[in-house]
This record gives sequence, C-alpha cells and structure tokens, in this order.
Amino acid sequence: MQRINNGNTQCRVVLTGGPGGGKTTAADLYRREIGENVVIVPEAATLLYGGGFPRVGQPDVRRSTQHAIYHVQVHLEAAQAAQYPHRVLICDRGTVDGAAYWPGDPYEFFSSLNTTLERELMRYDAIIFFETAAVGGISIEGGNPIRIETIEQAIALDKRLRDLWSQHPNFVFVPHNTSFIRKITTGLDALSKIVSDYAGLRP
Repeated sequence: MQRINNGNTQCRVVLTGGPGGGKTTAADLYRREIGENVVIVPEAATLLYGGGFPRVGQPDVRRSTQHAIYHVQVHLEAAQAAQYPHRVLICDRGTVDGAAYWPGDPYEFFSSLNTTLERELMRYDAIIFFETAAVGGISIEGGNPIRIETIEQAIALDKRLRDLWSQHPNFVFVPHNTSFIRKITTGLDALSKIVSDYAGLRP
C-alpha cells in the first residue's frame, strides 16, 4: 500500500460503493474480529437522515443536506481520531460520497465547499469499493428505511461514486457476486491486507 502523505497520524480506510453493496456489514464484521486495532467511523448520512434531515426534496434542499453530511463526516473522523489515536479508522463512506449525491455536476459539490476532489481523496490512505448488488438485479431495500433508491438509481449512484473514488492511488474494487458471503470475504481480505501493510509502514 502506498502511504498517503496527508498529515494524518493514523491510517484511514474508506468503505464505500453504491447502495446495497455490503460495506456496513463488512465494517461491522471486521470490527468484531479485530476490535482493539480499529475503530468504525459511522455513516454520517444515516445519522442525519435518522435524525430528521430530509432524504429527498428540491435541489436546494439536497445541496443543504449534502453540505451537512460533509461537515458531520469531517468532524466524526476528527473525533474518532482524537479518541482512538493508535487505531486504524475504518470510515463507513467518506467526504467524496456527497459529490455523487449532489444534484447536477458532482464537481460543483467540491467548489461549493472550497475544496477539491484531489484534496478530499488525500484525506484517506485507501478505498475499498463494494459494487452495489443492484447490478445483478438484486433488491437493495433489505428493510432499511433510509434506503429509498430503486435498482436503476442504485446502479447510477454506483457509477458516479466509482468514477470519483477510483481516482485514488489505493483503490480496491470488490465486484458484485451472486454469493454475498464470498463478496464480503473478498472485501474483508482486502481490508486485512491494507491494515497489515499499514502496520508494516508505520515508523
């Protein structure tokens, strides 16, 4: 793994991908297995939507919501980093995700926040991208009231997210698999290797 010179004192790994990809399941399983070495940064969007932020609406509403998610994400990462300075941060989504959900040109998201895609990518040391199950025609609803996308919308979001995150130098793609267990295992193996490589790169 190429260590990113981003000023962070600890490794930050993003788990992302289209809706229904399995990233949250992978994060929870990894935490259960390697609990003392990692800390999960929860998904900011889920926290805000669950607390009453509008999930849909006019473009101005969606812009305000994505700005809020971005700032919550930044401060969640900062808080977890301060509380657990010697652990690897596993982020359930990252600051780049908001650009894929932004109404219109995704690059307007970054300029509206006085940042750039490149700057946000460099916040993180590695990206593991879980492709949405929607590409296999599989329902992504799964009983989650926060998840409202159709299969077609999930596929479109997956592509927008991948186009952005794949520009990171340490990007790992976990493709859809008809076996969810095999897919999650692939993602967990990739995460284990990144954490192991990071341990070997630490001074």
